[in-house]
Formats: sequence, C-alpha cells, structure tokens
Amino acid sequence: MEAAPMPHLCRLVLLVALFAAPDALASADLARSKNCVACHSAERRMIGPPYAAIAGRYADDGAAVRTLSERVVAGTSGNWGQMPMPPQAGLSPEEAEALVRWILSHR
Repeated sequence: MEAAPMPHLCRLVLLVALFAAPDALASADLARSKNCVACHSAERRMIGPPYAAIAGRYADDGAAVRTLSERVVAGTSGNWGQMPMPPQAGLSPEEAEALVRWILSHR
C-alpha cells in the first residue's frame, strides 16, 4: 500500500524545522562557549536580564537583531539597570547575530 502524499504545508514545516534546529542548538552552545551564561539565563535574572525578558522587550522591534548584535559586540550600559554589559569583542558579527536571534526566540 502506497503512503498518501504529504501536503505541501507539511513539507514546508518539516524543511523549516530541519534547517532551524541546528542553528538553535548551535546558538545555545555558542552562548555557553562565549560565557554568556555567566550573566544571563533563560528565565531568571542574574547579573544581566533573562533571555525571555530581552525577547519580550524587543518582540515588535524590526531592527532588534541589528541593534542588539551591535550592542553585544560593543557593550552597553543603562538599558537594564546600573550594571553595564562589557564589550564582547571576541564575537564575530555573525556569531553576535546568531546569539541575538537565539535570544529573541525565547518569547
């Protein structure tokens, strides 16, 4: 018996999931390898804001990936309180963007 053809939407969802999953895992690994987790966590405030709070604040900001990627590399202060975020100059722009996209997925 031959299987029913997969609807186009199901194929699209499957392809998106296959291509998106490695990036999501790579970003979590990247966050650990760059020691982001020393100051940030997914849900709980530590030294810096939790990823979920960042994602919530920038949910409707179309420029968030660019803006936050630049802030991650250059450092920033005053956006989340008194504690400054030091520059992460060891990150490439591509790594910073991958991290920011991953952080923004924590909605």
